Order: sequence, then structure tokens, then C-alpha cells
Amino acid sequence: MNRILIAEDDASIANLIRTVLVDAGYRCTWAPDGEQAADLLEKESFDLALLDIMLPGVNGYDLLEYCKSLEVPVIFLTALGGVEDRVRGLRSGAEDYLPKPFALPELLARVETVLRRWGKAERLLTLEPDIEIDPAARIVRKNGSPVALTAKEFDLLLLFAQNRNIVLCRDRIYERVWNEEYLGDSRTVDLHIQRMRKKLGLEDRLTAVYKVGYRLEG
Repeated sequence: MNRILIAEDDASIANLIRTVLVDAGYRCTWAPDGEQAADLLEKESFDLALLDIMLPGVNGYDLLEYCKSLEVPVIFLTALGGVEDRVRGLRSGAEDYLPKPFALPELLARVETVLRRWGKAERLLTLEPDIEIDPAARIVRKNGSPVALTAKEFDLLLLFAQNRNIVLCRDRIYERVWNEEYLGDSRTVDLHIQRMRKKLGLEDRLTAVYKVGYRLEG
């Protein structure tokens, strides 16, 4: 699973970015300022960095130089949207430059493009021994054959695949997949999980935890 660093001082923007990338199958780490981003780059390994330019502490251009020395590709995400700003960012060595505000599907497409360009794209998730998930294409195969899932069933499967061996409470499942506040009605969650589980033959691996939620084992 590709690891992406998000260096962004606006927590709400960072959370939106992290949500769309995690749902697409990426593992994300957030740094709210440049110094924390630099510390993370030193201690951990990343496949891509999404950098705001106007960060507290160490700015995005300085972080870019650090990323270049570590061979970590960079996409600038910034409010500096003028032509001169974009030219400077690209000439400094950024792989891409996306002015704010931007559409999240466009960001996802640019992330995929940069990872492919660097030979780092890891497109598929697998549930051994028989299930393969393609988050970008939203396709699931069992023993090589496509399985027809609804949009919510696919989102549920992806959520469990990204949180294997972890008990997910019904309220968290509902809020992540339906993007609404959970009001205590578990019937919707349970019915969708039961249908998805039956289609994929996951009855033995995706198990209910009494009065709590569900856990995908493996």
C-alpha cells in the first residue's frame, strides 16, 4: 500500500484529502507544519508528498529540496495559483502543482499519475487467497471473475480491507460509508454487510462482534 505524506496546516482540508486517499487504498500521514513534515520524512518512508507551500516553520519549497534528496516525488497543493507561482513550483522540481480550491477526484487522478510515473503505483488490494480489489476502477474479482457489488457494498469491502483484524463499530462504519451522522439504526449497516458478505463468500472471515460491530479476519 502506497504511503503518502500530507503537509497541510488547515486541518479541515487535510482531513478531506486524507479521507479520499484512504478510501482509494492509500495509507496517509498528516503533518500540520513544515517541521513535523521534515521529521516524518527523516524517520519514515513515503512514496509521495503532498505539500502546501505556505506552511508554518519550514515552507514547502524547503521541504521540496529535502524530498528530492530522498527521492520522494512532490505535488504542491497551495493557494498560490498565479502563473509565476506554478512555473516556480514546477521548475523547482515538483512533479505537479494544484492550486486551491481543487476537486478531490482531480487530486486523486494526479496522485495516481505521479505514482505511475515513478513506478510506485500499487493498484490492487488482496484478501487472500481469492479476492482482488481495484480501488481506482472500483472492481472486485473473486478467483479472477468480477463480482457485481453496489456502490455501498464496494465501499464497505474497501473499508474492511483497509482495517483487517480491527473491530469496526457500526457508528464508524455508517459515518465512513454513508457520510452521515449515525443515529443508532444498525439495520442499514447490517443488511448491506450481509449482502456483500454473501456475494463474496466472506461469511467465515467477516464476522459480527456482539453488540459492537464487525471484524474482517486475515
